[in-house]
Amino acid sequence: MLVGTYLIYAAAMVALHPRIIYPFGPDAFDNPAFRQEVVSDRDVAMAIADGPDDLAVLFFMGNGGALAYFTFSLDAHQNAGRTVAAMEYPGGGGIPGKASEARLKADALAAYDWLAATHDGPIAVHGFSLGTGLAIHVAAAREVEAIVLDAPYTTLCALMTTASYLPACYIPGVQKWRSVKDVGALSAPVLIQHGTVDQLIPMTYGEQLAEVMEAAGLSVTFHAVEGATHNNLPGQAGYQDRINGFLAEVQK
Repeated sequence: MLVGTYLIYAAAMVALHPRIIYPFGPDAFDNPAFRQEVVSDRDVAMAIADGPDDLAVLFFMGNGGALAYFTFSLDAHQNAGRTVAAMEYPGGGGIPGKASEARLKADALAAYDWLAATHDGPIAVHGFSLGTGLAIHVAAAREVEAIVLDAPYTTLCALMTTASYLPACYIPGVQKWRSVKDVGALSAPVLIQHGTVDQLIPMTYGEQLAEVMEAAGLSVTFHAVEGATHNNLPGQAGYQDRINGFLAEVQK
């Protein structure tokens, strides 16, 4: 009886887990500093703000799924004069479509290819939470100047395992988001910022990812942001300064 109930629960979670991973909000991004474009034959929605700096930043948001919720992260680059190209996710912020790991990763590569063809200069990737998996995936497959990660994870399925009491990383049909699998293909320097009281992705995950990256020979700068939670990390004092200092050092 208990085994049957557990199997029914497992099947239900496999069917429903995309709604948990992608609980995207509906608020459309409406910032006059950004223009909206749909790029590539994949119809990837992008928000772009041009800046005078040579460096462009390809930004991947978290699973709020709407850029309207990530103004602090976008401001960090706009205030420094960098070009910002932020990928919008299907199913959030009024963008049509449905998200999945495979679709978002393919869209992220298409977004990079479009930016590389239109921007005459180096490109850095910046990911927040869910978006750190996209930033790492792009950096593993394309040439990037730097990698900026806010509240990253090693594998998202490990977090699902803790939350659901199911072996999510081993269940067929579960979207795994294994960032650590891409680490061996990375070469750019990495900045990680993680809140010490992050309630959604505990800082131990960011520390573990940093250890894997350092073991792979990468240059990693890790900042434990005291008192920061998951959602208020980009609004903490020093957040922009740490990004600016890191990118300035990389560009020397």
